[in-house]
Amino acid sequence: MVQIKYKFMAENMFRFYRGTCHLFYEDLNSANSLPHSPLAWICGDLHLENFGGYRGDNRLVYFDLNDFDEALLAPATWEVVRMVASIFVAYNSLKLEQKKALNMAREFLNNYATTLGKGKARYIEHKTSNGIVADFLTAINDRKQKDLLRKHSVKKKDKLIILMDDQRHFEIDKSLKKELFHHITQWMMAHNDEMHLHYEVIDAVFRLAGTGSVGVKRYVLLLKGLKGRGKYLLVEMKQAKPSAIQPYVNIPQPHWESEAERVVAIQQRMQNVPSALLSATIFKDEAYSIQEMQPTRDSISYMLVKDQYRDVPQLMDDMAMLTASAQLRSAGRQGASVADELITFGQNNQWQDVILEYAQQYALQVKKDYKEFLKAFDGGFFNNLSRR
Repeated sequence: MVQIKYKFMAENMFRFYRGTCHLFYEDLNSANSLPHSPLAWICGDLHLENFGGYRGDNRLVYFDLNDFDEALLAPATWEVVRMVASIFVAYNSLKLEQKKALNMAREFLNNYATTLGKGKARYIEHKTSNGIVADFLTAINDRKQKDLLRKHSVKKKDKLIILMDDQRHFEIDKSLKKELFHHITQWMMAHNDEMHLHYEVIDAVFRLAGTGSVGVKRYVLLLKGLKGRGKYLLVEMKQAKPSAIQPYVNIPQPHWESEAERVVAIQQRMQNVPSALLSATIFKDEAYSIQEMQPTRDSISYMLVKDQYRDVPQLMDDMAMLTASAQLRSAGRQGASVADELITFGQNNQWQDVILEYAQQYALQVKKDYKEFLKAFDGGFFNNLSRR
């Protein structure tokens, strides 16, 4: 899996940036050059591709931040500067004019500050969406559960199983599969009221997804409805590791029962409506988050800044509003600054130029790091890691 991760990171500079969150914060910690900002709950790895559409636990579709593996309590600007740097990295990776990148970065910062300054958390659903986001949510709203099943499963001997022709799916041994079946059955009984009376687990595979999270244990389980023909559900179970940002934060964090409890709790407080079936569990002494499976195609691709460039300003406004809203929504919780402090910060625009300058310079550092990484990758340096 480590070899696969390096292969993914070698594809382009933006994917390299996605896979090196820890390097970003190590460098940020060394620089120590950001202006003071209120403490906020952050997803920690915010970039263009960590926004997406999903179906919430109320069965409605939303567009929001969608990756909380690294989430914790930190200065609000940490979230913002990683996101703004991703804009410059994306434009650089696609060889687009840096002037356009600067305009989009300013667009993001201005709307982020404006939203904070108003002090009102907002959200995006199907009827209130525009442009690229509207296209995303329309696609999700129109898609039925059977479409997702058709993509990830196949009928074999009159039995539906998870599709193994998908290059991201890997077979797991029978004993582990049996343990997963039992665990999810127990999870349904403990956390989902009468869900165990309506579903049974019929298949499970290991799933490869993302970039930074490649290598963690991730399973997809197929559930079959016990009542009504043709009722199926795909559930994803993902191992939760300590946040890559933790070594660089000197801010006291709450005590979490597990890393999965951290991920789930912060996601629930930052998203307007959490993903369907979101919860934490312990399997074989390891922490996992669980949620209804979300299609990867419903996450933003950084290629959109080139392919749909006319709609990008609206997209930047949407992403900025959602970032600020997530911080406002979770304000005052377990050490986070209260909303009044975030409002005051948003109304003071003196910090924006510092963020822009750091993000621009850091994008150049990413370009330099990527070239060094690519040279080592092409030279076979990572092929022998297991022997080192």
